[in-house]
Amino acid sequence: MGGLRIALRLAMLVAALLAALPLHALWRLFRLPSPWPRLFLAGVGWIVGARRRTIGTPLTRDVVFVSNHLSWMDIPLLAGRSGSAFVAKAELREVPLVGWLCTLNRTIFVRREDRMAVAGQIDLLRDALAENCAITVFPEGTTGDGATLLPFKAALLAVLDPPPPGVRVQPVRIDYGAATRELAWVGEEPGQAHAARVLRRRGGFTATLTFCEPFDPRDMPGRKAIAAEARARIAAAGGGS
Repeated sequence: MGGLRIALRLAMLVAALLAALPLHALWRLFRLPSPWPRLFLAGVGWIVGARRRTIGTPLTRDVVFVSNHLSWMDIPLLAGRSGSAFVAKAELREVPLVGWLCTLNRTIFVRREDRMAVAGQIDLLRDALAENCAITVFPEGTTGDGATLLPFKAALLAVLDPPPPGVRVQPVRIDYGAATRELAWVGEEPGQAHAARVLRRRGGFTATLTFCEPFDPRDMPGRKAIAAEARARIAAAGGGS
């Protein structure tokens, strides 16, 4: 049954993509803001079994969402709710189909190990924010098990040091409830194996997105303080540390 479940969900994902792509192209042809990447990603979350529950109200513009990170499912769930673009490692762009799909949602690819290109990458993030785009950053730098909130890497918040005018930070807590440990992507598990494990899973699960109270990064003395404040709010939202 596991193999059949994977095949069925993959077929549904392909059908959703084939339905969304021409509509997205039509909107782009007339230079209209396209809702279809967001709607497609919301559909991805539903197809893999996530039943999204939202606590709090996400900002819609001039915002950097700072979130904990559990799985690749975080991206369709957050994008489907907030319309956010994401900061992702550059290697993802080279993954067949996945990399192309990321570009449809305005993903900003960065090379974290390329210190010589940091200034240019920060400029890309600032340009995206200048277009009133919401951006999500996962400052843990990797996925966790859901039980432990990993330390935040302040370097991943370099775009906020100094903060662009008018931009606020909104911390977000992602929680898959009783299914968190089962669904979290931890260790050295290959991406394809993790995706298959999620697609094979029987039944649905509740994915809770808690949008914490936003704050003004200009009130903080630098990106380390911004990272610490965001982490503290996420930890408080989950009742942990």
